[in-house]
Amino acid sequence: MKKQIKNFNVLIEQDEDGMFVSEVIGLQGCHTQGKNLDELMERTKEAIKVCLEGDNEEVNPMRFVGIQRVQVKTD
Repeated sequence: MKKQIKNFNVLIEQDEDGMFVSEVIGLQGCHTQGKNLDELMERTKEAIKVCLEGDNEEVNPMRFVGIQRVQVKTD
């Protein structure tokens, strides 16, 4: 089987303890964390491979358009 290269959009945030957290958009439940961005990106690539191995469906990531922070007042 010929290997394919796929590009995935990854959302990166930092939690209250300083850990970086990534979520792979388009792969439900595919997320990981790391102490720094280099470690996070290596772990994210590993997580993507694991998620793809467990999913026999064809994965076609969507085209990235942008990200926007939205502020909402709550009670």
